[in-house]
Amino acid sequence: MTYKESINWLFNQLPVFQNIGAAAYKEDLTNTLLLTKHLNHPEKNFKSIHVAGTNGKGSTSSMIASVFIEAGYKVGLYTSPHLKDFRERITINGKKISKNYIHQFILNHKSFFEKTELSFFEMTVGLAYQYFSNKKVDIAIIEVGMGGRLDATNSIRPLLSVITNIGKDHTQFLGDTLEKIAFEKAGIIKQNIPVIIGEYTSQTKPVFIEVAKKNNSEIYFAQDENHPDYPSELLGDYQIKNKKTVIEVFRNLKSDFKITEDDIKKGILNVVQNTHLQGRWQILQENPKVICDTAHNAHGLEMVMNQLKKETYNQLHIVLGVVNDKDLDTILPLFPKNAKYYFCKPKNERGLNVSTLQEKAKLYQLIGNTHISVSKAYKAAYSESSEKDVIFIGGSNFVVSEII
Repeated sequence: MTYKESINWLFNQLPVFQNIGAAAYKEDLTNTLLLTKHLNHPEKNFKSIHVAGTNGKGSTSSMIASVFIEAGYKVGLYTSPHLKDFRERITINGKKISKNYIHQFILNHKSFFEKTELSFFEMTVGLAYQYFSNKKVDIAIIEVGMGGRLDATNSIRPLLSVITNIGKDHTQFLGDTLEKIAFEKAGIIKQNIPVIIGEYTSQTKPVFIEVAKKNNSEIYFAQDENHPDYPSELLGDYQIKNKKTVIEVFRNLKSDFKITEDDIKKGILNVVQNTHLQGRWQILQENPKVICDTAHNAHGLEMVMNQLKKETYNQLHIVLGVVNDKDLDTILPLFPKNAKYYFCKPKNERGLNVSTLQEKAKLYQLIGNTHISVSKAYKAAYSESSEKDVIFIGGSNFVVSEII
């Protein structure tokens, strides 16, 4: 079995949420706990910070990791989904896990995986834990896959839990109100372990306070603090809130780690350099200006579209594709009517049929042609642009991953 075959097995043998959505979702931690026991509990061998939230958890996790890197520590970072390469999910100080390590891990544990019918995500979490343990990281920043309470990552006992914000996404699993979703995310709050809340609303704050109280956990609300807005390689306006959350994490990290204000400043500034995070208000070129962003739900897209309004251009071109479980009636009204649209379907089983997207968009006066692929849509937008135009590419992680 080669590396390529082992990765294909990982993707094809068992459901991958990235590809098929709902069928990949497991509703309890039984398998994860079987797996950590089978691997002899590698998650107990390293310190960690656990990050949940509807939006911003990838950026926040990466900035936290970057601060520790600037302070001279060996830092594991586990995030999902990946954009180009599966190995992006598991890194140490910005370096991706080796192909050989993944290959050996699958070969060594394949029969156990098959016997217990582990999901793709459960196996990947086990791989990350084992890798961080073997490589003796000083700390690992672990991003939740979806939700929190029942997520496979909820098998660690971190130094701190972090919840960035709550918006409506994956409502078929997490609930259809902000309170229900907040309860699922608050499931990462552990007994006697402090929790940092990035943003709250009148609906979500009481949920967080109640769960923290039950767990005797100190709770801190970053949005109430007056933290400095340090510059960052991450250029999205929405990063202001994530940066506040990161600073609040380090204000309340009670441990032996030596982190200076300069480390925090440099970590926030050099996050892309240190972690190679991509797809967050990423400017791919100027003249015409080409911007891509992975925001894919109403809560995230609203902020991105507000930032797009600040751009100056002769004509705005939008390359748009989505996956089939998104509520288009909450997303499409956020997009500008004065743009020229290039509709496409990402190369993904969950990609929404491009004609369906075009028809639905028409109801919101978003007008444009359909294209047979993301790259063809981008090429069409580029060829029709002048130097003073702006091209925005988005709607889904998968659309962005085909362009960067």
